[in-house]
Amino acid sequence: MVVDVAITGELRASCVNVVGVYSDGSLSPNAELLDKELRGAIKRNLKNLEKRPPAKLFDTVQLTTEDDRYSCVVLISLGEPDKKYDRTESEKLGAAIYKATAKLDTDVVVGINAEDLHLSCDCVSAHIAFGALLKSWKFDKYKTEKDKKIILERLFVVSKNVEKSNEALGELKAIAEGVFLTRLVVSEPANVIYPKSLAEIALKELSPLGVEVEILGADEMRKLGMNSLLAVAQGSENEPQLAVLRWNGGSKSESPVAFVGKGVTFDSGGISLKPGDNMHEMRYDMAGSGTVLGLLKTVALNKLPVNVVGVMAMVENMPSGSAQRPGDIVKSMSGQTIEVLNTDAEGRMVLADALWYAQDRFNPKTIIDLATLTGAIVVALGHEFAGLFSNCDELAEQIYKSSLSTGEKVWRLPLTEHFDRGIDSEIADMQNIAKSNIRGGSITAAQFLKRFVNEKRWAHIDIAGVETSDGDLFICSKGSTGFGVRLLYDFLRENCAKQ
Repeated sequence: MVVDVAITGELRASCVNVVGVYSDGSLSPNAELLDKELRGAIKRNLKNLEKRPPAKLFDTVQLTTEDDRYSCVVLISLGEPDKKYDRTESEKLGAAIYKATAKLDTDVVVGINAEDLHLSCDCVSAHIAFGALLKSWKFDKYKTEKDKKIILERLFVVSKNVEKSNEALGELKAIAEGVFLTRLVVSEPANVIYPKSLAEIALKELSPLGVEVEILGADEMRKLGMNSLLAVAQGSENEPQLAVLRWNGGSKSESPVAFVGKGVTFDSGGISLKPGDNMHEMRYDMAGSGTVLGLLKTVALNKLPVNVVGVMAMVENMPSGSAQRPGDIVKSMSGQTIEVLNTDAEGRMVLADALWYAQDRFNPKTIIDLATLTGAIVVALGHEFAGLFSNCDELAEQIYKSSLSTGEKVWRLPLTEHFDRGIDSEIADMQNIAKSNIRGGSITAAQFLKRFVNEKRWAHIDIAGVETSDGDLFICSKGSTGFGVRLLYDFLRENCAKQ
């Protein structure tokens, strides 16, 4: 269950009311109004605190008053008096408010709006609510004893323009629905999410929304020559699936934007077996496909006026007597041959055929793929940024701007001939890992993918390290983050949708 968020026009009696205080102890405009209503009770309470009012950004303190109408007030620090908030900071504020009030058994009203945050657009109220909504999701499906301490059900945010803020919140709620779907499928264990079950979820979730869903099995992919993808899957008893998702929101003559997601529902490494430590986390290796799934749900819910194709390439990489071997050579759908030197470099082989299929069948104007592709990207960028690679400066800049707007951070890395030569094979067209004297594993993996996009406007986003979190983040708790849904929806909305 997630918190129900809504917009209201004023503070409400018999609720917990949240208002802002600045780091110097002064009250925000709405806090001043409430203090007058309470005949100075807030300021008197502040003076009696052992510690000065919350000075660190988003610190909170709970005050009680003798007024039955507003008996409980929560003050939250808005930082310096002249701090100006952007969209991302407003969402973090909402998440912080939810975290501070989640254990309360009464409705919460947030009396913070554009005036308090020194902004001119009051839609900030919608983003505060959105941040609280994103933060409230948690994965406790398999806990027999639910956390009964989390009981907050409804949170309202005050706005001077309720109608406009509600309109903005409606779009944001649809984005949240996509994020939550991505978080859910990424969180599920591999005995629940495998290629066929994930394809069935795509069919169930998206078809009622007007998304055309087509599922290809192993036989159909074999006829298409998708031997690179099939080679990864051949060691598993779970048959691979390719889910093709089509949202036709634009004109019939308009070329679509294609999103391709790596969907390795469990990655043991195959014959090149991974170490046992943390192998359980390899259920997250389908996060790229999970993001494509959530993105298409958001696009459909908001009826975005653009043509979008999603390709979810789903396999399980397992060791068995039928598994591919190091040293095997396979012929991809493109006709290019691949020498398999390491069966744990499987994601690029799955994407090779999926990328070729997307560009060959749909002739998209832009292709963006998402994948938990390399551990090397975590070495380079930690858990703060996804790696961005592109053959088009304009596209890379558009994605980067959306990363700044949404807070889903990307950092561009290079593609060069040096790294491309590093994957040349002596006995095939290419090998699936670089030569031993070549470093930059995330770059060589991107160079591998670049060989399958036919000079199309293309970007690759390596989300290893950001698709999940080991700790509590502002907009999500520990676990799946849903990274990429907000980023790519913003990209589509700002650059591709005809307004």
